Amino acid sequence: MRFLNAVNWPITLCSFLLISVGILVIYSSSMELAFQQFLYAITGIIIFLVISQFEPSSIRNLINPIFVFILFLLVLVLFLDIETRGSVRWIPLGAFNIQPSEFAKPALILFLAKFWSTNIPSWINIFKSLFWSAPFILLIFRQPDLGSALTIIAIWMGILISTRVSIKKLVILALIVICTIPVSWLFLHDYQKQRILSFLSPQSDPLGAGYNLIQSTIAVGSGEIFGRGLGRGTQSRLQFLPEFRTDFIFASIGEEMGFLGTALILSIYLFLLTYCLKVSYQTHNSFSFLIVIGVTSMLLFQTVVNIGMNIGLMPITGITLPLISYGGSSLIATYFSLGMVAAVARFRKVDREGLT
Repeated sequence: MRFLNAVNWPITLCSFLLISVGILVIYSSSMELAFQQFLYAITGIIIFLVISQFEPSSIRNLINPIFVFILFLLVLVLFLDIETRGSVRWIPLGAFNIQPSEFAKPALILFLAKFWSTNIPSWINIFKSLFWSAPFILLIFRQPDLGSALTIIAIWMGILISTRVSIKKLVILALIVICTIPVSWLFLHDYQKQRILSFLSPQSDPLGAGYNLIQSTIAVGSGEIFGRGLGRGTQSRLQFLPEFRTDFIFASIGEEMGFLGTALILSIYLFLLTYCLKVSYQTHNSFSFLIVIGVTSMLLFQTVVNIGMNIGLMPITGITLPLISYGGSSLIATYFSLGMVAAVARFRKVDREGLT
């Protein structure tokens, strides 16, 4: 009974449902990959349960070493220079690989939560927080992994907004971002520029840059209300839909489970995100509050962008769908992050430091 009381059931049940859907869709095309994802899920659940038992303030002294270690791994990735499908993102460890950019997300959440829990949102501190985030952004963008780099920026922005920064500062930052967008175009790789252009006009190159977007929207639309059934999606099974187990798994779900299946997925995400916001609202500790906001920002950004690019509302950026897409690093890092939220929820009544 003590164990059952220690488990955060809202997060546990939501994550279990999302993982189950992901494994089912992966299993319909590959039993081996589904089994691997199952093992990743077991590992993630164990990490989630362990992290959820620690009071958030007890790990403050470990945050800087974690930050430095993840930074070291991101540098190591570039030195190893092991290219897979045009990207250098993984560190091989025998039977499996790890993707440090996924673990950079919870590491940065912890670092920024610690930073802003002891500093006011002045211009100096805003640029300090950006300075400490910049190595993660630049190293991940260098891989290249635009999706994860944008997620890091979303985490930085989400936590910054929650520090009670003034509207004036936010407007000035928004104007700076708008002014730098034309300049950032010069630093994008050719295929990244093609993805943006194909989003604006996919039919201009239907067999090239616009292919992924066209096939994804076809897959989602062909599922109609009830879907074609597991393993019967022609777009994914006949390999028309690319990366249907990772970036475009939502399109695969839409094809095989239809509108009802995708509506269920969206409802679970909505409940999970709402629960995280509720935990943050009930938290009276600035450090814990910012941890939950950081995790919520990460999940919200990845979910919205992934689903948006699957249905043709956003450019393709290579962002995985949390807890559903195939991938051990993404799944474990997400469970680690949710474990921090569960820890905050468990100890929110005993720690009343007060928001800074």
